[in-house]
Amino acid sequence: MTEQFECDEQDERYVLDLREADRTRVAVVGGKGAHLGALSEIEGVRVPAGFVVTTDAFRRITAAEPSLDDRLDELWRVNPDDREAIRTLSARIRRTVEEIAVPDDLAAEITRALAGHGDERAAYAVRSSATAEDLPTASFAGQQDTYLNVMGPAEILRHISRCWASLFTERAVTYRRRNGIDHRAVHMAVVVQRMVFPEASGILFTADPVTGDRKVATVDAGFGLGEALVSGLVNPDVFKVRDDVVVERTIGAKQRAVQALPAGGTRDVVIDARRQEQPALTDEQVVRLVRLGRRIEAHFGRPQDIEWCLADDDFRIVQSRPITTLFPVPKADDQENHVYVSVGHQQMMTDAMKPLGHSMWRLTAMVPMHEAGGRLFVDVTRRLASPANRAALLDVMGKGDPLVRSALETVLDRDGFVPSLPDPAPGGPPAGGGSTPAEADPAIVTELVGRSRASVAALERGIRTKTGPALFDFLLEAFEEHKRVLGDPRNMRAIMAGMEATWWLNDKLLEWLGEKNAADTLTLSAPDNITSEMGLELLDVADVIRSRPEVVAFLRDVEDDGFLDELPKLPGGTEARDAIEAYLDRYGMRCVGEIDITRPRWRERPATLVPVILDNVRNFEPGAAERRFEQGRHRAREKEQDVLARLRALPDGDRRADATKRMIDQVRAFAGYREYPKYGIVSRSFVYKRALLEEAERLVRADVLAEKEDVFYLTFQELHEVVRTNRVDARLVQRRKEAFRRHQSLTPPRVLTSDGEAVNGAYRRDDAPDGSLVGLPVSAGTIEGRARVILDMADADLEPGDILVTPFTDPSWSPLFVAVAGLVTEVGGLMTHGAVIAREYGLPAVVGVEGATRLIRDGQRIRVHGTDGYVELLS
Repeated sequence: MTEQFECDEQDERYVLDLREADRTRVAVVGGKGAHLGALSEIEGVRVPAGFVVTTDAFRRITAAEPSLDDRLDELWRVNPDDREAIRTLSARIRRTVEEIAVPDDLAAEITRALAGHGDERAAYAVRSSATAEDLPTASFAGQQDTYLNVMGPAEILRHISRCWASLFTERAVTYRRRNGIDHRAVHMAVVVQRMVFPEASGILFTADPVTGDRKVATVDAGFGLGEALVSGLVNPDVFKVRDDVVVERTIGAKQRAVQALPAGGTRDVVIDARRQEQPALTDEQVVRLVRLGRRIEAHFGRPQDIEWCLADDDFRIVQSRPITTLFPVPKADDQENHVYVSVGHQQMMTDAMKPLGHSMWRLTAMVPMHEAGGRLFVDVTRRLASPANRAALLDVMGKGDPLVRSALETVLDRDGFVPSLPDPAPGGPPAGGGSTPAEADPAIVTELVGRSRASVAALERGIRTKTGPALFDFLLEAFEEHKRVLGDPRNMRAIMAGMEATWWLNDKLLEWLGEKNAADTLTLSAPDNITSEMGLELLDVADVIRSRPEVVAFLRDVEDDGFLDELPKLPGGTEARDAIEAYLDRYGMRCVGEIDITRPRWRERPATLVPVILDNVRNFEPGAAERRFEQGRHRAREKEQDVLARLRALPDGDRRADATKRMIDQVRAFAGYREYPKYGIVSRSFVYKRALLEEAERLVRADVLAEKEDVFYLTFQELHEVVRTNRVDARLVQRRKEAFRRHQSLTPPRVLTSDGEAVNGAYRRDDAPDGSLVGLPVSAGTIEGRARVILDMADADLEPGDILVTPFTDPSWSPLFVAVAGLVTEVGGLMTHGAVIAREYGLPAVVGVEGATRLIRDGQRIRVHGTDGYVELLS
């Protein structure tokens, strides 16, 4: 075998008593063994006695079969989604391991350990304990095997071999591949413990595994051995406990139980009908168990998933592992209650961010933010505490994303969680940064755009000569300028002018004319919308390429980002390259997830745009951009004339029509500007990024960093210190990479409390047809078509009439909008980027559809009701 499976014979210890195992010896006793050893140290916690057959024994066994090396190589090359290949290869490896004879000296040592625990003929549990099991980052629960009520040395040895082989179950192999864990990096120990024959057993979660609430413990309980629960044989009793009180109980119909057989092994038996619906535990026992669990949780420093048995009214703990699926809670410097709102749901980017990304967003943000799970949150507790501020916050949140408002109202319904504070003294500016401009003067927008461009140009000039610590001092000053530009009262007034005019038009025209979401049509092709222009200008790029067949053929085979240098070698290639370069000069700072500075920009990965360009070449005729814009403007004018004419026919119609005309002028003057501040932010961020990557390259040349992307796993402040000292903690970088992988698997909630409860809210409406998917209507109209479920913009392959279904759409998705007929997203609100651009392009759109990418199949026909806010599944 390779050196990973070799060991120094002088250091080999094949058997350790459980009391010798602890968390420092995971490499020797595996995750389960280490946790059981640590549990044994906790006062008042009873763990069945036993020993561990160490990973040294596993390495010795596997080293005896050289063919395993080739099979492991083959297994690593298999696609993790190729279940049949994994099933076949893993079964072959398991058979090989099980057939390896246990050496006589190892067998003798295990037999002596059995005798040392009393009676070698007694019943034991033989349990796998892998070195990658029960870790804080990945529990591996249920991935390897456990055997109960094993009797006699020969049977125990046989089941130890089976545990070794279970390192290569299909489940374990697939889990490791998906978590990026090398098969050779994991070894198997085996725990052998005296059997407990319980009256009841089950699982205790010291935090609610569904809501994440750290103050609510959940107990699942059934009769007999815990295998009945683990295997899904019974519906357990479920108890919820808060503050030593059972606050909720559900008694399951426990029709069956698993019991030990006198001669070894287990069987499932039918529970007497009169006993089936009796609770497996009394409330007193449940509370006692939870207190024990809190002691274990405190010892390990994180919420635990605990397996327990009850025998003679005494609890035995047979396993404890961290709960790895809980969303982390932002750190607070007090013990008060806090309510946090997700920033990612407002920014249409709920993916995990790397440390440099979230630390720089926080440094340039207009309000304090808190990081948890690689996401950012704003603490809104104080705004919820006073009635006036609460009403204003709920109103703004409700207009943006009704699910956030619903989640906040759910928290507010809990007596005492949010403190009550008096309203602030009158006289301050109203929420939103000031009053709406009295006149809709487009010159205001022109001036604001000019000031933003001038600020970015000054940043580019100033940063050119800055290196080392001086660069970071310059950046800290630049961040203040960044916030000054964003916080300019006229900037905020211009943003609010368009939003408030939209709300006014929708409210008044619904009231006066009975028409829903009339502003959607009135804002079509509004001027100065940098994000919609980005989509249309890529159509212009396609126009340049379409007439050059050699270029089109070349682009179909592009796989890397060096293709721009190759284009001039083709007929018409220079013109094609110049068109793409001009597009990148204006929009190359954009990318999916652009609020995270560490994400690769289009300028850095121009091949990302090639599939979209080719779709535009195939699906559109020349001049499509100008035609679409003019068609939208024409529809908006027609809508304006129609609305004003209908209003003038009403009582007091002239007054209503005049007010409406002012608001239409205002919305068309300012709605497009809503997108520009984000463009300014990402423009500045790309300047920051390029300067920081130059520093990273210097650190690589100086052998401080292994690769320049390592800086992404440091916060801005930490990177500043690395540049100053020319020293980096490589272990910190590695831990951050592992944490980022873990964060990627977590789903952030819209609202999170300091108790850890994830609250996502619910739509409080019953006007959608049965079986439809409910969301928020953000762009009017109804469209039926083929759903294209796209998780990565680079994978887009769209045809005319397709409906885009995706988790979220930040501005970088806009080039796809020109090619689709409708939009469905899981995240979003009325004024988020995807909604604004959908209205700009006239696409029926429903956002905030929970689980849309899971519930809608790629290729399925659906009907999107953008006016009423639901999606019908047609086939």
